[in-house]
Amino acid sequence: MDGRPAIVQSTSPTNDDTFLNLLCDGFGDSVLLGEAIPASCFSDWTGHAACRPLALVSPATTEEVAKLLRLCNDHHRPVVPQGGMTGLAGAAVPSADSIAVSLCRLTGVESVDRDAATMTVRAGTTLQTIQEAATQAGFRYPVDFGARGTCQIGGNIATNAGGHGVIRHGMTRDQVLGLEVVLADGRTIDLMNGMLKNNTGYDLKHCFIGSEGTLGIVTRAVLRLAPPQGESHTLLCGLPSYPAAVALLHRLRSAGLALEAFEVMWQDFYTMSCGWRDGQLPLPTSYPLYLLCEAEGDASHLEAALEAALETGEVEDAVLASSTTQARGLWAIREATGEFPVKLAPINFDISLPIPAIGDFVETAGKMLQQRWPGVRIVNFGHIGDSNLHLTVDGRSLTEDTPATRHAIESAVYQWVGKYRGSISAEHGIGLLKRDFLHHSVRPEALNVMHTLKQALDPHGILNPGKVLN
Repeated sequence: MDGRPAIVQSTSPTNDDTFLNLLCDGFGDSVLLGEAIPASCFSDWTGHAACRPLALVSPATTEEVAKLLRLCNDHHRPVVPQGGMTGLAGAAVPSADSIAVSLCRLTGVESVDRDAATMTVRAGTTLQTIQEAATQAGFRYPVDFGARGTCQIGGNIATNAGGHGVIRHGMTRDQVLGLEVVLADGRTIDLMNGMLKNNTGYDLKHCFIGSEGTLGIVTRAVLRLAPPQGESHTLLCGLPSYPAAVALLHRLRSAGLALEAFEVMWQDFYTMSCGWRDGQLPLPTSYPLYLLCEAEGDASHLEAALEAALETGEVEDAVLASSTTQARGLWAIREATGEFPVKLAPINFDISLPIPAIGDFVETAGKMLQQRWPGVRIVNFGHIGDSNLHLTVDGRSLTEDTPATRHAIESAVYQWVGKYRGSISAEHGIGLLKRDFLHHSVRPEALNVMHTLKQALDPHGILNPGKVLN
């Protein structure tokens, strides 16, 4: 025995037909069955373990979510919450006996408090809708990433999504002041705090942010808004080494600039991305590293910092965007990741490491992978300013791209992450894909506490079973 509290699983759930009759009687047209369930609900962006659920239910109110969970809990039916299905860890993948719960109808911006700089939203609202509403109100919602038009804020909260802007504004967790959450037994807890200061005991909302729907279903949220972005500058630099990148990070911060992004691309990534594009290269492909930086502040401060970095050799060459169009062109190089599923057979790693150790990890992990799988192709990039490295192995370069080989590669990389005291997930979550490797980042005592919390809030184990925890 490992000391974990046991999750009680039903051994005799209600007959499928009987339960589905109860479901349809209670939720009518909100229920889809069999062939009527769209394939988009079978898996997330990974395509992992695609499966049609027993039923898909789309509640339109918190009360309907609570009613549904009471029914499923009473009959010991597994429930899989689903948002925009843009996840990258398999957290929203259903099982054949599960009830998938789509929050696509639970949408809308309820209110904006301009005095407090907050916004109250329903969980199914897309990130882009929230960003546009914030802009219209004279603010901005600073969390951003490529799936903005599809992903939903409930999913962002459930996975504690990161993306661009984390270096300055933090993760989704840092934007959430309050939540409304429905527990496994249908109880609704109102944590809809709208104040920055509220020091009243346990801050329960943090139990649900990043829990990937295993402890409760988020239905509403109060979000912090940021002031509109001021004068912003986009810079691409060629660097001689990883230590030079860290030195430049310190230099730019010391120059009185607010860094919105600090994206480092290793030569392998930059060369590959530029090779996918026609036209003139902004910088030659000969530098070991490339930095894409977006900073807010006085242009003269940035220019002075860049001049000093060129003099000391921290920067060997640079391009400062002179227009929005040119800035977008520089960002297009970094955003080549959107083409990975089409042009590669990617084995993606989203890891966090201590900033000083990232360069050494890239070199060490690369050598290890090349020794074990000769000729393997690896590309590296990351949000280095917030400790996040993305390492991608191209399965097409393997002699055999099999599930067993992929698992062996994942095991090898995550073992090294553990040795560096890093995190196996920086921003994508655990879900199904990383569950078996969680012990490399979370110590046994902490894992036991996580199991204890799961048992307390979901004793029948109906909420997203098999995700995050075994």
